[in-house]
Amino acid sequence: MIVAMPHTIRCRDLRKRYPAKPQPVDAVNGLDLEVESGECFGLLGPNGAGKTTTIEILEGLLAPTGGEVEVLGLRWGTHDDALRQRLGISLQETKLSEKLTVRETASLFRSFYSRGLEPERVLDEVSLTEKASAQVGKLSGGQKQRLAVALALVGDPELVFLDEPTTGLDPQSRRQLWDILRRFKAQGRTILITTHYMDEAERLCDRVAVVDHGKVIALGSPAELIAQLGGEHLIEFMLMEGETIEESTLSNLPAVVSVRREEEAFILACTAPHIALPALLAAIQSRGLNLARLTTRHASLEDVFVTLTGRHLRDEGEPTNNANPKAKR
Repeated sequence: MIVAMPHTIRCRDLRKRYPAKPQPVDAVNGLDLEVESGECFGLLGPNGAGKTTTIEILEGLLAPTGGEVEVLGLRWGTHDDALRQRLGISLQETKLSEKLTVRETASLFRSFYSRGLEPERVLDEVSLTEKASAQVGKLSGGQKQRLAVALALVGDPELVFLDEPTTGLDPQSRRQLWDILRRFKAQGRTILITTHYMDEAERLCDRVAVVDHGKVIALGSPAELIAQLGGEHLIEFMLMEGETIEESTLSNLPAVVSVRREEEAFILACTAPHIALPALLAAIQSRGLNLARLTTRHASLEDVFVTLTGRHLRDEGEPTNNANPKAKR
């Protein structure tokens, strides 16, 4: 029986420094985090933000340079064996023996735990019963990902870490994994997940933390973070090549709360698109400009991420221009 506790994970001033020249690298730099029991918590951040280092510390794979870490009320270095018996981990890339069958692999991982689930039950849970006798090397990418999740669940964990569990999967396989995680969470278990898919975080996570430069820079439910943009609707447009319009003009349009630029596109966050859109069209027309593209949509977690970090989650390059808050009038 799982005993509920206020916080499954608690970090205080977590730090991880790597020696390097000309100066050390602070991968995690004073990170504070609390994950409540029974929630699906998302850890989001651009490459190099420190999220993978943070997870590896929480999983007991890395020792922190400083700070305090509690997982399930226990501490690594003191309660290692007890923690390993209560955790499930699915790494971003899992190397398995390709000659073993799916059933043999699940049985092997089950043997690592003093208690757990029957391998056949877990394989059924992830829809791999028909592949139980197949060699791991013969599985498709989606089937291997589902097997990796099954191996994380076979010990009947209270807390499961999932690092990019759906990367490279087709839409159907992604949704199958979502269903697996929802059923796991419905049992009162806790999930910590990293993902590059903003729609995945919005659908699965009760709360998310955005990490950048080794610190949490935003924390809340997806709906709360989206609401912080100040406008639930976005108007995105491009002008014909060679044409432009001042951002100050756009920020002063009625119902527009912020403006950001992404290459040649302008993105306006607004509270009332039926008011902002006619005003935008009038401003463009009065200046003799011409639209090349115009779309409207609801704001998403991706927009929050771009506003906070200046880049899209999958971007490898330089940050884009951050949103410019509308000046008070």
